[in-house]
Amino acid sequence: MPASSDTDQFQQAIKAIDAANGDDPFTLTVDGETLPKELTHSAMMTRWVLELDAEASEELLLAARAHHIRRWMIPRSTFPAGRTSYLRWRQALHAVHAELTAAILEECGYSRATVERVAALVQKANLLQSGDPDAQTLEDALSLVFFDTQLEPLLDDLDDRQLRRALGRTWRKMSPNGRAAARRLSLSDRAVETLSRLVDGFADE
Repeated sequence: MPASSDTDQFQQAIKAIDAANGDDPFTLTVDGETLPKELTHSAMMTRWVLELDAEASEELLLAARAHHIRRWMIPRSTFPAGRTSYLRWRQALHAVHAELTAAILEECGYSRATVERVAALVQKANLLQSGDPDAQTLEDALSLVFFDTQLEPLLDDLDDRQLRRALGRTWRKMSPNGRAAARRLSLSDRAVETLSRLVDGFADE
């Protein structure tokens, strides 16, 4: 990590975030290793953020680590079916993620400005729409983790029309840098072919 983030305070915050995610009852297997899902997810986010931006700020790295903190606390099933309810569920999650993250950073002694910045990134807070570069890097990293961990299972669950809709929503939010990284992912031949075929209709702008 950048030298500016190699501090006792930063390491204390990362340790606390990881401890909070270590209770996840769900697991994720990556490269043959099975660990709590959100613990694995947050580590992947950190790796992608640093690959996309080698000079990532401390605020961005903290947001990457905490963006899905304790996500299992609010299951999708607690909201009705349908797109509108899905969006309400996402908003509720963002609010909880931001609140939990802020509490950890305050406990670690971060300034109010840093706490508010990280919480805003975690909560998204329209930063992506306003062109915030850190929010874009975070979105790219999230999209890459999605492709890396969920594309393969989706190939068996969705037809081409559904896949195109799902991938299109993700692809349109990514920057050219993020899209280039997606094309370099180590996926199965089937996944690579499907991704290339379905996103060819989306302009790399």
